[in-house]
Amino acid sequence: MPIFQSFQPLRNPLGFGAADFVELLLAALLVLLYVARPSVEPYFRKLAPRTGLCMALLAILPVALRLALLPHFPVPTPTGSDDFSHLLVADTLAHFRLANPVHPLHQFFEAIYVLQEPSYSSMYPPGQGLFLAFGRMVFGHPWAGVLLTDAAFCALCYWMLRAWVTPAWALAGGLLAVFQFGPLNQWTNTYWANAIPALSGCLVFGALGRAVAEPDTPRTRYAILAGLGLALHLITRPFESTLLAAVALPAVLMLRRPSIILRFAAPAGLMLLPAVALLLLQNHAVTGNWTTLPYMLSRYQYGIPATFVFQPNPAPHRPLTPEQDLDYRAQSAIHGDQPETVTTFLERLGYRVRYYRFFLLPPLYLALLAFLVTMRERRYLWAVPAVGIFALASNLYPYFYPHYIGAVTCLFVLMCVVGLARLDRWSPDWKLGRLVLLLCTALFLGWYGIRLSGQEALLPALAFDEWNFVNYGDPEGRIAVNGDLEKAQGQQLVFVHYSAKHGFHEWIHNDADIDAARVVWALDLGASENDKLIRHYPGRRVWLVEPDVRPVRLQAYPGH
Repeated sequence: MPIFQSFQPLRNPLGFGAADFVELLLAALLVLLYVARPSVEPYFRKLAPRTGLCMALLAILPVALRLALLPHFPVPTPTGSDDFSHLLVADTLAHFRLANPVHPLHQFFEAIYVLQEPSYSSMYPPGQGLFLAFGRMVFGHPWAGVLLTDAAFCALCYWMLRAWVTPAWALAGGLLAVFQFGPLNQWTNTYWANAIPALSGCLVFGALGRAVAEPDTPRTRYAILAGLGLALHLITRPFESTLLAAVALPAVLMLRRPSIILRFAAPAGLMLLPAVALLLLQNHAVTGNWTTLPYMLSRYQYGIPATFVFQPNPAPHRPLTPEQDLDYRAQSAIHGDQPETVTTFLERLGYRVRYYRFFLLPPLYLALLAFLVTMRERRYLWAVPAVGIFALASNLYPYFYPHYIGAVTCLFVLMCVVGLARLDRWSPDWKLGRLVLLLCTALFLGWYGIRLSGQEALLPALAFDEWNFVNYGDPEGRIAVNGDLEKAQGQQLVFVHYSAKHGFHEWIHNDADIDAARVVWALDLGASENDKLIRHYPGRRVWLVEPDVRPVRLQAYPGH
């Protein structure tokens, strides 16, 4: 339609800008939802108690919505070092091993978050890689594993809420999880599989809620599910697993009698044993030491942004990703050359408040406020210190991503749902809680509809209007380069030539079996050194890529 061909106010009949169109769309959706609410609500309430059916629908919904976007937003292209490092774990596991042998010319393959000695391996634990490997082996692509984790989280969020709120509000919370963490979210559109800590928290808090509700005869399956949640978290975020266990402990102690506590703790502990064994085996395979995590060895070899003590370290030896560099420079500005004080610690915590937007749709700030100002029920009091423990502990590290506290994602949803219920009780005529829920629904449908429409003129204008995102365009030039290499015949060797200002080796990424890969990515070390690798791969077509040129330039390697 001509009205959508330009979002400059002076170049369309209504004089609307991009924000005007979005506001009009959201207002129209809100009115439609409000009108439809009386007809839909009875069916919603009838569906909510059917646990199995609701979980199945909530699992299917985010996957189906994301797949519907594929014509305009295809399967995400791995871009950052985290993507490639997790994919290396997945490829290693798909070869049925925990580590890879050192390459004889490993100096060409140095990459951030990847160890080259004493084995060629990712520095990350195996949790995310297991799901990526499953997606690749069963569905033919590792991204399928990401979608499965997202589906499981949305379903388990509803299951967790069933232990704490009414079925209708639990189903509303499950839908909020789809809206916030579903098809438009970073967790769904990268290869970090960051919904795993979140679904782990759902298992732990959902099982504990059910066990506490019947303290005299807690069912063994609740203990097994809590143990499974802790095990999944342990093989994904080992350090934060201590926090999850610490937060869960008071609920276990609420079972009162020692015999009951033991009956709960024993099955949960047994579920942890395979996870502990897997971590120990990976430690030994990757580092040669049973108790040394690959992550810690990487920090030892390549530098640590900051230790877990309060005295800042010098800058790391290996460059950081842009997001990490932003946080590191911010922390350096806060710290200067002085030891950290309580004041600077609080300043650092304040600096990170902006990241918590990740967990909340904007209208839910009202629900969260309603929860906090009426925080009287002992049943829900524990949620605030639980989130606080994760937030404070993560603040000891110099940079931050939301998945660091992913285990308490469901607690954000719980607090919001309880807040919405209280808003409803405060306004029996207006039902303000349901009105806020409708506004969240309109917000999601608006953003999702914009992307589903594929309006090329609108997408760039709204690129930074909200934090949810899906892949759009090819800003780094990777897709074009990968397409050219895909068209080339035979095996390829690509030397990556960075400019002097380039910060980190995120274009160097290789399969677990480097020599057998169709495309090998190598660092340009100069003609004389490069000849060693060219002789190592005599049958490969040799390329040179310059990622810092715009557009990115891929050309035949000089003399080849």
